Amino acid sequence: MKPSFEVVEPSFGSSFYYSKYVENENNMAHLWHYHPEIEMVFVNGGAGKRQIGSHVSYYTDGDLILIGSNLPHCGFTDTNTGNKNETVIQVKPGFLGDTFLNLQEIKGIQELFDKAKAGIAFGNQTKALVGDRIEMMDDQQPFERLLTLLSVFKALEHAKDYKILNAAGFSMEMQVQDNDRINMIFNYVKDHFQEQISLHDIAEMSSMTVPSFCRYFKKITKKTFTHFVNEYRVVHASKLLAEKPVSIANIAYESGFNNFSHFNKLFKEFTGKSASEYRHELKSVIK
Repeated sequence: MKPSFEVVEPSFGSSFYYSKYVENENNMAHLWHYHPEIEMVFVNGGAGKRQIGSHVSYYTDGDLILIGSNLPHCGFTDTNTGNKNETVIQVKPGFLGDTFLNLQEIKGIQELFDKAKAGIAFGNQTKALVGDRIEMMDDQQPFERLLTLLSVFKALEHAKDYKILNAAGFSMEMQVQDNDRINMIFNYVKDHFQEQISLHDIAEMSSMTVPSFCRYFKKITKKTFTHFVNEYRVVHASKLLAEKPVSIANIAYESGFNNFSHFNKLFKEFTGKSASEYRHELKSVIK
């Protein structure tokens, strides 16, 4: 399962890539991929699952994400999200040139890019502030589009409602040569989380002993492998709780948990509420 290295070409006549996908047409969304470009994703409404680095979560009211260079990611939209559209912007870290990025008026944008190395999710206030601007770029000429993008980055630089998605040091310790190995691990979990995952097998696939693998994974992600797998399963369960009118026991099984009481314990541990409470609260949001 070779991870996908995405080659990003700028849009015609532009120094960066811009694309607007309507009604779940982004075919790359479900694939694990990485690229040197910084990526901004705006999902206009709807719900879905996202994974950026070792962070896994479920969003319910659209999404606005900034992903740093070479940070592996997948998720955002799928056939169940119900979003109106998804906009993806990808820029090379130095697309404005070092001299320009060092100007007093622009310096904060470079700091924003540095912060994005661990992935940033922005809140509803910032989504409302820049969402229309991001979408209107679709109809703009390249120069006007660049000015709009700079204004969006400036707004993100000053945003207060944001969350850093990965633990401090996640991407700093993530060398480019680590991408193949960590992406292989993430891909394997993504494709096999509904089954029993053997620590011995995943260590062997990584060409490591079990103790070496455990140390490596903890160093890169700041999480144990067991914690990461359980978190992935709980996030998938939270998605099913919102989207499928089936019993919670069935959802636990579909998410890779064979023990229902263990599922309940972990779900409350990760979300702070029981599965039934979580489903009840989400119903009104999804509708």
